[in-house]
Amino acid sequence: MIPAEPPPQPLQPPPPAPPNHVVSTIENLPAEGGGGGSLSASSRAGVRQRIRKVLNREMLISVALGQVLSLLICGIGLTSKYLSEDFHANTPVFQSFLNYILLFLVYTTTLAVRQGEENLLAILRRRWWKYMILGLIDLEANYLVVKAYQYTTLTSIQLLDCFVIPVVILLSWFFLLIRYKAVHFLGIVVCILGMGCMAGADVLVGRHQGAGENKLVGDLLVLGGATLYGISNVWEEYIIRTLSRVEFLGMIGLFGAFFSGIQLAIMEHKELLKVPWDWQIGLLYVGFSACMFGLYSFMPVVIKKTSATSVNLSLLTADLYSLFCGLFLFHYKFSGLYLLSFFTILIGLVLYSSTSTYVAQDPRVYKQFRNPSGPVVDLPATAQVEPSVTYTSLGQETEEEPHVRVA
Repeated sequence: MIPAEPPPQPLQPPPPAPPNHVVSTIENLPAEGGGGGSLSASSRAGVRQRIRKVLNREMLISVALGQVLSLLICGIGLTSKYLSEDFHANTPVFQSFLNYILLFLVYTTTLAVRQGEENLLAILRRRWWKYMILGLIDLEANYLVVKAYQYTTLTSIQLLDCFVIPVVILLSWFFLLIRYKAVHFLGIVVCILGMGCMAGADVLVGRHQGAGENKLVGDLLVLGGATLYGISNVWEEYIIRTLSRVEFLGMIGLFGAFFSGIQLAIMEHKELLKVPWDWQIGLLYVGFSACMFGLYSFMPVVIKKTSATSVNLSLLTADLYSLFCGLFLFHYKFSGLYLLSFFTILIGLVLYSSTSTYVAQDPRVYKQFRNPSGPVVDLPATAQVEPSVTYTSLGQETEEEPHVRVA
């Protein structure tokens, strides 16, 4: 018997050849004369995409809001200049007093009619002494910078007033736990370079620099005012993120009106009696108060959307807006360096706003301001929250921290 033939085995496919990277790379190269255009088109599309990513809607809104604040400061400066130079009304404390009275009438009375823990009396019982210190800081910051114009030059004030920026950065770093990236510091440096360009232009065109009779005293007043401004701005950011904008403005109106009224009665009552009152001076005081009230009311909104550092960088353009108005109102001389300075500052703002800051850890420091018996609230994130990083000798390990409810 002939044995049956075994069934045929299915044919196995040959093993795949190892990939030839050289061949595949050559085959994927664009053909001569036909791929150069597509390659450059794709690179142009990538550049456009990166630009759109940087110049996004949120960033442009942040820059625009800061420029609104700069325009309000421009209005404050112009009305003050008319009052002091044309009508010889040197009343900086009285002008601040008018603003604090408006804040009191609008925001302090709002707190007075509220019920519960947000009522004016409840806030005063828990935090009165902290707001009293903040009111003094805010009042004296305004007074010191205005007083400095009597002793030092305009260029010194413009340059030394930039000292508020490192003050805000340091206080935000240690007390708000905000961390910055390299692009933020690059944007800050570009903004300060723009301010230096503007100060140089003032010297070149011979813009009025002031008496400068005692520059050391004036420079120290500017540095003191800038330091107090920085403290006030960071404290403001802290309050509006953990408490409320109305509480901050109501308490500033209450204590600011109280202390500025005392300072007005002691230091400025004789100057106020010398003012030649008429409808023009009255209109200038109304314009100053409206711009100042708008600045105080709108600044917390912008700080909450951006940060105290971003707001102070935006305010660097205020002097340039005043200068551009002065070209028509006071016949200032023009220099192309002013435009260069303006666009340099804007470029610095775009660089700073192109990426968000982050918080090093959950902001437990915010607990210090609240009363331990107060209500428990969820703290809003001040910026893009990134996980904390613990460094060891073997490397780094990342751990996510849970959201913390702070009393």
